[in-house]
Amino acid sequence: MKIPAKGFTHGGKFHADDVFSTALLQIVRPDIQVTRGFAVPDRFDGIVYDIGGGMFDHHSEPRETRPNGVPYAAFGLLWRVLGARLVGEHQARLLDENFIQPLDLNDNTGEPNSLAEAIGSFNPLWDSKDDPDACFWRAVAVARQILDNEIAGANAVNRADETVQRAYRNARDGIVVLPAYMPWKNGLYRTDALFVVYPSQRGGYSAQCVTDYKTRRSKVPFPPAWAGQPEEVLRERSGLGLRFCHPSRFLVTADDKEQAIEACRRALRAAGKPVSE
Repeated sequence: MKIPAKGFTHGGKFHADDVFSTALLQIVRPDIQVTRGFAVPDRFDGIVYDIGGGMFDHHSEPRETRPNGVPYAAFGLLWRVLGARLVGEHQARLLDENFIQPLDLNDNTGEPNSLAEAIGSFNPLWDSKDDPDACFWRAVAVARQILDNEIAGANAVNRADETVQRAYRNARDGIVVLPAYMPWKNGLYRTDALFVVYPSQRGGYSAQCVTDYKTRRSKVPFPPAWAGQPEEVLRERSGLGLRFCHPSRFLVTADDKEQAIEACRRALRAAGKPVSE
């Protein structure tokens, strides 16, 4: 879909829906000129959203609903058309599920949402003389930065996937070793990977448990005796060069890659899992 140079949305009090919709249109077409008002002008030759009853309005019956029951608002309707060109089909779906649907649900049902409330706080106070349009554009600037970050993060995952999957193909004992810290969860979703080892941003190496996509728990957590212990105790109990073990047992940090990999192997043995020699 080609986005025209003009846009129109409703005036008055604004919400996360029309604010994020405007931010999305600005990202797709930076030169778009959006006008706010209470009635769509006759013969308006631009894109109309969150007002007017067209394909990007959600206030008229029958309203569109996703297969999971979450109704579309204007932001979701626009993302459905524009999202894939920004981040690809897979990441567009994930962003819809994790970021856009909660905002659509808030706009349609009043379901509490802290981001929607934060955007709504840009509205003028009831006894303020602030210009609502000026407040709207301040909110759009914040929403655009947030949406830019979400899109950049989704594309970073896309860039990492090939490296993650190559490392997975070379894994032994379910231990995936990455050349650098990168988003790895998408690339290992529904695989039999058990751990991921990567250089730590704080020095040394980290080893992290892979979460089971059904239970959302670590497939093989690190041993209970390591959890939350001071470094000197952790080194003594593990017999390894470990610096930290999270109290929830899903993450350890180590002096080097070999120590991190061995920590994973120790966890496997403690859980009764086979380990190659």
